[in-house]
Amino acid sequence: MKEDRTVEVERTTRETSIKIKLGLDGTGRVRLDYPIGFMAHMLNTFARHGLFDLEVSATGDLEVDQHHLVEDTGIVLGSCFARALGEKRGIRRSGSCLFPMDETLASAAVDLSGRAFLFFDGRLSGQPLIGSPGCFQTDTVEDFWQGFAGAATCTLHLEIVRGRSDHHKIEAMFKAAARSLRAACEIDERARDSVPSTKGTLDASGIPDGVLV
Repeated sequence: MKEDRTVEVERTTRETSIKIKLGLDGTGRVRLDYPIGFMAHMLNTFARHGLFDLEVSATGDLEVDQHHLVEDTGIVLGSCFARALGEKRGIRRSGSCLFPMDETLASAAVDLSGRAFLFFDGRLSGQPLIGSPGCFQTDTVEDFWQGFAGAATCTLHLEIVRGRSDHHKIEAMFKAAARSLRAACEIDERARDSVPSTKGTLDASGIPDGVLV
């Protein structure tokens, strides 16, 4: 089992610059320097419901649109999970949550399998959420989770069972995903010294140590 499950990952491209520090065994402490207000709200929600300590500093080419920054944030956050979990010895591995938010009901299920797969059915309208300042492109939510699942090398199913408000749908999915990941990352006291797989490994190969560039 990896004792100190706190990592920091930085990724810089011609489009974005993102640094994230993640502690899996935290209290939901959050420090954000993020230029998209709604996504900052979602990251804060994610940390609070997962009890992850999270620090995010990010900039990106928002003059183009929000896609690059939101997707790359998912990639870096997923990389943090992969590195913090290490060989995944002692974890429960899977988790699920059915989360209600007023008229909305969201379902999330995750398996930290070492195999990247995303099923996403957010039932979103495609219309931007209007905030002050600026708007949020709701179609980037799927991009975020696609980037996350790929970098974390996890199987993730996210869907809306019912709902009306796009804000509630997105927020409920983030809450459900956070609680599912919290359960999956928990240490199983009955199996602290074993990898939860008949294969004997849940290796997420292809993620190097050091800074992603």
